[in-house]
Amino acid sequence: MITKRISTNDILKKLNTKVTERKPIMISSAGNGLVAKLLEEAGADCINTFSGARLRANGMGTMSMMWPILDSNQQTLDYTREDIMPALRGEAFVCACLNSNDPLKDMRMVIKDCQGMGVNSVSNIGPSISYVDKDSEIFRVLSSSGITLQNEINMLCLAKEMNMVTIGLAFSEEDSVAIVEGAKPHIFCYHAGTTKGGRTGYDKGQTIEKTAEQTEDVFRKIQELHPDVILVGHGAAMENPPDAQYMLDHTSSHGFWTGSSTERLPIERAVTEVAEKFASLKFSN
Repeated sequence: MITKRISTNDILKKLNTKVTERKPIMISSAGNGLVAKLLEEAGADCINTFSGARLRANGMGTMSMMWPILDSNQQTLDYTREDIMPALRGEAFVCACLNSNDPLKDMRMVIKDCQGMGVNSVSNIGPSISYVDKDSEIFRVLSSSGITLQNEINMLCLAKEMNMVTIGLAFSEEDSVAIVEGAKPHIFCYHAGTTKGGRTGYDKGQTIEKTAEQTEDVFRKIQELHPDVILVGHGAAMENPPDAQYMLDHTSSHGFWTGSSTERLPIERAVTEVAEKFASLKFSN
């Protein structure tokens, strides 16, 4: 198996061309090779890998990656190298979401591992401290332990220096501004919250209208700081294609990031429907 490599220059050229031509950019997470292959064939521009996607593919909620049940970076590196890269034809580039706050790894070496397997893009959501509410005790404890957003910003800056395509991501306006000011990523994704729907989704009652409004408020501030950044929206009430269309129509977004909406949710529906039909079969006599 020889996996086709995509250069950083080619990635950025393709993305900027789509922005100029007003064609939506599609970033999609994949927890296994089959999903990655199908997403690439369907037209995804970027396949995103992270420990949460792998856990999600095994039936757990994405946010289970926040619990210390695994070495997040090692899981991401292993399944990206063994499951994702060999499954792709080289039409979509791969972005590995890294845990920049890993106390046991030099992030320069982790990024070199990514480059060695043909991954030319990284993000800071693997997981990110931005997931954690600022007014919580756990946030204060984590921060005092050295788990900080600044480490994520530093990793994105380092990756850019190492000629990687960088994707910054944050859950709040404050963190969004900090990441864009500090790292100037090529792409910025505002994460409006865990995607609702299905067995392990989380529905906080937010409508797609509110998701778009909240996202656009952040995008406007981001564009003031970094006019050339590529913007994508993700999460919360953006559950299906009509929701994504609403986001495109009502925000400054250049595209969207799908996770559960093109992975967990369609798999749950399709497998359940077919399996129930098989399970209902009876002998004719």
